[in-house]
Amino acid sequence: MKRIALYASLALFVGVLGVSWYTHGTGVVRNDPARRISIPERLTVPLQVQVAHNGTTIFFRYRWPSPRAGIFHDVLRYDGNAWVVRGDAVPGPQPDGLHEDRVSMMVDDGHVPEFGRYGGYITVGRRLAGLSDEVSGREIQAHPYLGQRLALDEATKYLPATRQNLDDWAATVPEPDQQALVAAGYFLDLWHWRAHRSNPVGVADDQFVGAGRLSDSGRGPYATNWDAARRQPRLMLDRARVGRSALNWDDIVQGRVGQDDVYYLREDQAVPFDAAASWRTGDTIPRRILRSSQGSRADIAVSGRARWADGFWDVTLSRRMDTGNPREDKIFTDRGIYQVAFAIHREATGGRWHYVSLPFTLGLGRSAEIEAARFEGETPNWQQRPANVTLFYPGQVNWPLVNSTRHAGAPNVRAGVPVRYRHSEDQLAHYGIEMEFNEAIQRQWRLTILGGLLLIAAFGFALNALLRRQGA
Repeated sequence: MKRIALYASLALFVGVLGVSWYTHGTGVVRNDPARRISIPERLTVPLQVQVAHNGTTIFFRYRWPSPRAGIFHDVLRYDGNAWVVRGDAVPGPQPDGLHEDRVSMMVDDGHVPEFGRYGGYITVGRRLAGLSDEVSGREIQAHPYLGQRLALDEATKYLPATRQNLDDWAATVPEPDQQALVAAGYFLDLWHWRAHRSNPVGVADDQFVGAGRLSDSGRGPYATNWDAARRQPRLMLDRARVGRSALNWDDIVQGRVGQDDVYYLREDQAVPFDAAASWRTGDTIPRRILRSSQGSRADIAVSGRARWADGFWDVTLSRRMDTGNPREDKIFTDRGIYQVAFAIHREATGGRWHYVSLPFTLGLGRSAEIEAARFEGETPNWQQRPANVTLFYPGQVNWPLVNSTRHAGAPNVRAGVPVRYRHSEDQLAHYGIEMEFNEAIQRQWRLTILGGLLLIAAFGFALNALLRRQGA
């Protein structure tokens, strides 16, 4: 009987040791499209920023690495029988490369004090679009304020004071209070440049974040090229102007269409779609109609021409310092101090699969982390040294989580300690991944503890049995 017990304990010891050895290093961090999880190969990316102004116009210049020029967005491809949308948003990189590169910036003038300490984290509530537990578009559209009043169709960024309950995306404060917050300057200005939807029309999108991510008043720079009733595009390329009616699918996915080609569908280079034309399998028409912006939404111009070359994007945006729209734009003044945070999309990623920065101070004639150079004339000479910004992958960290007992640093947040005094960008990227896999990591930790206890117990039992046998 003792011999059987000894062999059994030895077998248990060897078995647990073998399982530990086999599973060592396999980890739990894996892409999981079903849970909208896709971890980028690089967790941090550099960004260079320069700012200049002449007292009337302010310029922001951005430079960041991108392995290829992501100039396409979603398209309509003819499959021989019907026009099919290609380029739908997916977790991580879009397989066909159909997501445009982007750079965006949020700006505050001190009216959103949490932003200067925690940056974009404050705009991320629970169940936003792209998160593993995202709220459905139907729920957003049915919401009396977000959907029916603001016409949102997905859960977007929003600021904490626009909600009565930090943990509930739907608990919006009454509309009069929302308007009072905006009038008091409680919103973030959002500049958004897109390689497909901005460059061909020379304008970046002008938006702001308050109760949601909202567009400035006026007409935006693009519309959807789809006739739902006829199940076909509304417009096609004008052959008389650009030499063809459609692009070729293989040329697009194999990178044979470049930024100097007509890769877009602009109103002045388009004609009504002709369903009777001799369409061939692989004919492809952009799904976005590009047009001139109007009103406040047209405030941000692409200065010069944004270009990708030698693995880097170089993008310059400009805007009047005072747009005359203080309820939608942050007004820049000489000697002013502002807070800015940046983000980029690259490698065919959309939605939350971007890289973001911590907040930085911006000074116009004032000492700050980023200082705007004053110049005379129409355009800057960019002689000043750029500010080096480290962007990082943020994962699914949200503002309610940061303020909860699940976050060990919540007392520091409540005390107003800025995030950069507690964490580096690299640490934040790894923390973001840990939170995406929090349940799996905890489960693996519990199994590891259990396995270790079993291993110790088996070793002790076997050793004790062996000693008793030798002493017998």
